Amino acid sequence: MRFLLRLIVLGLFAIPFLVVGAVFLAIDSTPLVDREADVTPANIERAKRILEANNPRHIKAGTIKTVTVSQADFDLAANYLAHRFAGGSARVALREGAAELTVSLRLPIARVRRFINVEATLRDGAGLPPFESLKFGAITVPGGLADWLLRKALIQTFGAEELEIVAASVKNLRAGSGRVSLTYEWRKDLLDTVRNTLMPTEEQERLRIYHERLAALTHEINSHSASLIEFLVPLFKLAEQRSIDGDAVAENRAAVLALTLYTYGRPAGSFFPSAKSWRAPRRLAVTLSKREDFPKHFIVSAALAAFAGTPLADAVGLYKEIADTRGGSGFSFNDIAADRAGTVFGEHATKNVTSATKLQRRVAAGLSELYIIPVTEDLPEYMSAVQFKHTYGGVGSPAYNEVMADIERRVAKLTLYR
Repeated sequence: MRFLLRLIVLGLFAIPFLVVGAVFLAIDSTPLVDREADVTPANIERAKRILEANNPRHIKAGTIKTVTVSQADFDLAANYLAHRFAGGSARVALREGAAELTVSLRLPIARVRRFINVEATLRDGAGLPPFESLKFGAITVPGGLADWLLRKALIQTFGAEELEIVAASVKNLRAGSGRVSLTYEWRKDLLDTVRNTLMPTEEQERLRIYHERLAALTHEINSHSASLIEFLVPLFKLAEQRSIDGDAVAENRAAVLALTLYTYGRPAGSFFPSAKSWRAPRRLAVTLSKREDFPKHFIVSAALAAFAGTPLADAVGLYKEIADTRGGSGFSFNDIAADRAGTVFGEHATKNVTSATKLQRRVAAGLSELYIIPVTEDLPEYMSAVQFKHTYGGVGSPAYNEVMADIERRVAKLTLYR
């Protein structure tokens, strides 16, 4: 009995040292991966084609579909997600039957460069892909334990029922040389599961509050049009009030999303079934600098920056302008200025609590349009592909970069961010 008690006491004292030792072994002084998160218009175009081919509105329940993504695009997406949501870098290498993922995450310790390097190999299969190997620094995790840890983490993040629905839909995930293919079965409950995963019930309720405030505003305005400012100021005033006992970043995201859906004329109920019972807003033409296209450029870029990050927002804006040269309204630098202004707004609104609170206070105090968008009347617009190529030589040329630098200076001088 005395021996057993000693063993228990020794174990209790040893546990902290074992934990510290494990943490020490998992931390490295240098990252295995250190790269920028680059997103280009070409990447956006390929992603758009994949989304269009798998539009849930055109897929019947029970349909089996296969999506194939190149290693380059898969690698880009993994690295972008690591940057956006974990402040790190990632690299993906595909081989026959398995995907090798390397992720380097910098520890959030000021003035100390320390990293956790994760090396994982996932095998082909249905449902959740099983681990072939997993390492954290110098610590090797057995495959079975790695599978269990991944499952527990996903359940904790998304919920057990949601995980089962998604896992049951995945019929096969197959890696090969230079590409990965996902075969899935479209189920009636899959879309709602994805929606609820991306926007949990708590977030939907937060969105409802801003949606209904915006709807009330549309019924108070005695005109057929309104400046974006007429919605932005009261919504951020509400965000400021709710952030006293809440999350300023989350409140700003909800305000931006509500305004994005309204500006684009997209009913919230088409995304979230619960929103079909929300109060319907009165349709008004939303303007910025006396134009109806600028609010769309501004607010969607703000939303992309708030939810997905600045590089993606910039790439989407540039993709839109390039696409317009092929038969749309043409390439317009003033549209890009509206995009960049919105991106900076979204970035300041959600960078951290300090930045989010500061922006709330400034917007809620009242402002004019020139606080959020620079003068753009003198910037070239409506250029066809031929005109754009003849005048500027294409994206990335010295002439193009000169105009872009001018746009950056204009946005940087906006009163809201000084």
